[in-house]
Amino acid sequence: MTKKIKVALVGLGFGAEFVPIYKHHPMVGDIAIVDGNEDVLKETGDKFSITHRYTDIADVLRNDAWDAVHLVTPIQYHAPQSIAVLNAGKHCACTIPMGLSLQELRDVIAAQRASGKNYMMMETAVYTREYLMVKEMHEKGEFGRIQFLRGAHYQDMDGWPDYWKGFPPLMHPTHAIAPLLDLIGKRPVKVSCLGSGSMREELVRQYNNPFPVESALFQLEDSDVALELTRTMFHTARDYSECFNVYGEKATFEWQQLEHELPVIFRMGEMNGNRGRPFTVERVTAPDRQELLPEAIRRFTQKGVYDETNEHLSFIQGGGHGGSHPHLVHEFVSSIVEGREPSIGAITAANWTAAGICAHQSALNGGMPMDIPAFE
Repeated sequence: MTKKIKVALVGLGFGAEFVPIYKHHPMVGDIAIVDGNEDVLKETGDKFSITHRYTDIADVLRNDAWDAVHLVTPIQYHAPQSIAVLNAGKHCACTIPMGLSLQELRDVIAAQRASGKNYMMMETAVYTREYLMVKEMHEKGEFGRIQFLRGAHYQDMDGWPDYWKGFPPLMHPTHAIAPLLDLIGKRPVKVSCLGSGSMREELVRQYNNPFPVESALFQLEDSDVALELTRTMFHTARDYSECFNVYGEKATFEWQQLEHELPVIFRMGEMNGNRGRPFTVERVTAPDRQELLPEAIRRFTQKGVYDETNEHLSFIQGGGHGGSHPHLVHEFVSSIVEGREPSIGAITAANWTAAGICAHQSALNGGMPMDIPAFE
């Protein structure tokens, strides 16, 4: 008989997307939901027939019934709440970013090690159908030698909750950098970043950040490949996109310009006597990798829990984060049941998050190169 765990999900805005996935996962025996808004708690609980409901995460942490906690809470709470979950002897999954400072990253790692429990950062970008396709291409050698990597995340954050106002762009980096670092398997060791543009005064105050745009160039450990990363959050007329490009010697993958389009694969041919080599150019549809999931949750790569009157932006703008949500849940739950490190454990999460924190510091110092500490 398959071992089953009990999971508490904290935060029912975007977090509600994960409720039915946990509920139907064959390795999850029970689920609790937590939200300070009692109306939201009741609505979600009634909709999915969830009996266990809490308004305070502390009540979950005191209760030995719950094996794991999945945090989908505001960014300023990620590190403190992750530490509290781990210190309570429970496994922790947390949405991005892992933390807001290098010290917060160190503190989460220390709590994870002391507890012996799993920590997983729930980065959607490394489980999108596009990334799973590109990863398989790389494993088959279709790109040949990788020559350059580029990632970007464009999003207008006006109108979002107040804690996002003026947030430094590259302190929220992982949607764009994670797939590239995961693909090449290298740690970023140095960064030079420039801030660009200007923001209205009320957006500067909260984080003392003057930049609506930040663009960084990363040096990777033991690699001759450079990685470029750009993030926009305010005052920049570009529709939403979380994208990455992989430039190889034999083939290149480029994300689509517009969300309703398809990505492009360029393949280089052999010299035929002309200047430059010939290319083939193909628009491709990334396959849905439902076969990687238990049958009971496969449908959630395609369909969200929100109806047409209450859609979350991940579906309106990002296509449900590329079908990644059930893959994230399955990896987190499986890692606990199988007693192994999750795919995005504390060290990996810290290395990915630190890249952006150090990039922002470089931007504040006029592009001065910054060393990125190693988390090991």
